[in-house]
Amino acid sequence: MSSRAKLAAMIEEARRVVVFTGAGISTESGVPDFRSPGGVWSKMKPIYFAEFVSSEDRRREAWTRTFAGTAGWVGAKPNTGHAAVARLVASGKASSVITQNVDNLHQDSGVPADQVIELHGNASYATCLECGLRHEFALLKAPFLEQGVLPACRSCGGIVKTATISFGQPMPPAPMERAEEETLACDLFLVLGSSLVVYPAAGFPLLAKRNGARLVIVNREPTDQDGYADLVLHDEIGPAMSEAAPVN
Repeated sequence: MSSRAKLAAMIEEARRVVVFTGAGISTESGVPDFRSPGGVWSKMKPIYFAEFVSSEDRRREAWTRTFAGTAGWVGAKPNTGHAAVARLVASGKASSVITQNVDNLHQDSGVPADQVIELHGNASYATCLECGLRHEFALLKAPFLEQGVLPACRSCGGIVKTATISFGQPMPPAPMERAEEETLACDLFLVLGSSLVVYPAAGFPLLAKRNGARLVIVNREPTDQDGYADLVLHDEIGPAMSEAAPVN
């Protein structure tokens, strides 16, 4: 039996699947990753959270990058891997998608927003750091580009930032708690396109395994957790998942 056939069988046998995704599923849509050669952070230095909060100049630089699309995180289209994950969720086989990505592609592929747990936030909108109010880029862009007005909260006047988790910014407790609950409730934990080096997010596959779930890792490169997995595929996610979760 091929590895893809084994993956399909394990998904079929599972009662409750949790899908955990990293940059690798989105690079197949042309979204750059962060850390590899040629990735986002090799082209520009990240702006740390403390810098953003304390320096108007750094906030201005951050918003200039955002509206220029420098990071390339938004604007791509879901690929066949995203579509396969969406089918698993729609069928009821997968209860949720835990993602390290900020590109909104799972939602764009049809996964309900309340079933996507975003550990590192979302790059397609902004939030107020004081009151948490959501702000859409369309309303912030023209005042900034045409008049140089830094985004501020329309409700409380607080600092507004893209809804991603920056370096040095605390991980949001609610998504972490939800991810842990989902991890402990699954019997198959399916990793798609994560190098599993960024913690605390990378702790969830091992938590699932320790709790008795089967662990599958689909990633082009080896990971440090391959030795714990029940099945490892060094494969392209789109083709592998299209076979494992075919269109009915």
